[in-house]
Amino acid sequence: MSKFLTRTEETAARTQVWSDYFISEKFNYERQEEVYAELMYFDEATKSHTYREKNAVGMRYASFERGKPDERGYPLYIALHRGGQTLYNEREYEEMKAHYRDSVTDGIYVACRGVRETYDTHFNPESYPLYDRLIQNMILFKNVDPNRVYLLGYAAGGDGVYGITPVMADRFAAVSMSAGHHNQISAVNYMNTPILLQCGDEDTPYDRHLETARYGEKLKDLQTEHSFGYVYEVNMHVQKQDRIIDNDSTRNTQTVWCDSGAWLNSRSEPTARNTNAVDFLNRFTRNPIPHHIAWDLSTRAPLRQIESFYWLKAPDYMDSGVIYAAWNAQKNTATITTKGVYGRFYVLLNWDMANFDEPMTLVVNGQTRQEKAAPSLDVIQETTKERGDVNYQFSAKVEVVV
Repeated sequence: MSKFLTRTEETAARTQVWSDYFISEKFNYERQEEVYAELMYFDEATKSHTYREKNAVGMRYASFERGKPDERGYPLYIALHRGGQTLYNEREYEEMKAHYRDSVTDGIYVACRGVRETYDTHFNPESYPLYDRLIQNMILFKNVDPNRVYLLGYAAGGDGVYGITPVMADRFAAVSMSAGHHNQISAVNYMNTPILLQCGDEDTPYDRHLETARYGEKLKDLQTEHSFGYVYEVNMHVQKQDRIIDNDSTRNTQTVWCDSGAWLNSRSEPTARNTNAVDFLNRFTRNPIPHHIAWDLSTRAPLRQIESFYWLKAPDYMDSGVIYAAWNAQKNTATITTKGVYGRFYVLLNWDMANFDEPMTLVVNGQTRQEKAAPSLDVIQETTKERGDVNYQFSAKVEVVV
């Protein structure tokens, strides 16, 4: 283990490690080929990215540079097409290349092609590491701001937003789901990821209209339970089936029911609202180190090699139960509450969060202990490589056993 790092030493080490990572990965031949071809592969057998590997699953995408970056770089908009278990995915992919694009004034717009012709075309097991790879590549090669990465999807793409976001919510500043079905995935992990839910009030297949409104009510219940963290909007488009307008670049208003609970109980009044999904997303910037985290471990994707979620890390075999965590910088204290979680995981820290000159306090399910964390170069290198995000460079790990 490397020696303890002072605040000054950690700052210098993080800068150097990020610079080394950035240069090394930007000159990585496979990454260069992926960006040039707009095509990525993932080999399930080896859990690795392999360019043109025979048995690998590929994801195509099309990227469009719009306007100019600001001092932080470009925001990134990842858009998922309609389709699913159908022969029309290629046509829908072509349509998604333009669907939200004209609403983006300054940013990188990326339309992703589903990896298989299945109902879960956007959230097949291989999809998750490919989204990680895509975001990393956009940061490395396209000057993307990692704190302004957004996800949008329509119909099967809406299913994809529901499926992807809870798995990797710490990647996104906000997400937009239109005309999709949640497939019963947990909403707990949206604590720090705003979501826009839109559906036609007559979109009856699979009860998409009802399930969209009910998901809004789940988020409302979570917001009430925790009193913070869950930001959402619901637009039920009046007298619409599966062809709602969520992309009007002229920003004409649409008539919607916007109180999901009142609509479900037939006590709502329609209103005119700008339903442009990109406008909703642009209101938000990711906070990579939120004070509070809710992590439902049942949402994990087995083929992802990333085991961290915000400033927590748990081995991938821990795939059930919920961890609630809060960090108080003034008190140098982490408070952890778990439900149905068994095993050991870690709190990740750095000098920006914690004062390592003093012991930290760890409160786990009501039990308190003092812990002296030791920042090291090893942890900086490990966490930098894991997510490829300068905002997730940590220098210390504190073990939690439950």
